[in-house]
Amino acid sequence: MEIRQDDLNGPEVRALIADHLRSMFELSPPESVHALDADRLKRPDVTFWSAWERGELAGIGALKELDGVHGEIKSMKTAPSRLRRDVASRLLERILEEAKRRGYKRVSLETGSMEAFEPARRLYARYGFQLCGPFADYGEDPNSVFMTLEL
Repeated sequence: MEIRQDDLNGPEVRALIADHLRSMFELSPPESVHALDADRLKRPDVTFWSAWERGELAGIGALKELDGVHGEIKSMKTAPSRLRRDVASRLLERILEEAKRRGYKRVSLETGSMEAFEPARRLYARYGFQLCGPFADYGEDPNSVFMTLEL
């Protein structure tokens, strides 16, 4: 698997981002959707990666800088044809590697509280993420689970 920093201009990447947004709005009420669209993923405070296997897009993920010591994981999505093949794990490892390289002390994330998000919560827990309260600009939300990892 090749994981590379991506400019979000490729049609496959844009389609997977659109699919990610669509599924977030299907699973969560609009006020609880915190996924970023392609334009917001292109902002200077966000680094975006895509994972590829045999020329096909396998997944995406991003790291948003909240401040000089705290990053946020955004837009983790595995292509439907690549589910349960360690794509998310590999992307998460790459993102955490970059967070450590930058000298972050902590990486946090927001994900859904519904059953559909249980695989994501299990993945993050396997990597040592623990439940926490809202961070950055988030507020309490029964549809959100907040997790953090001290680096």
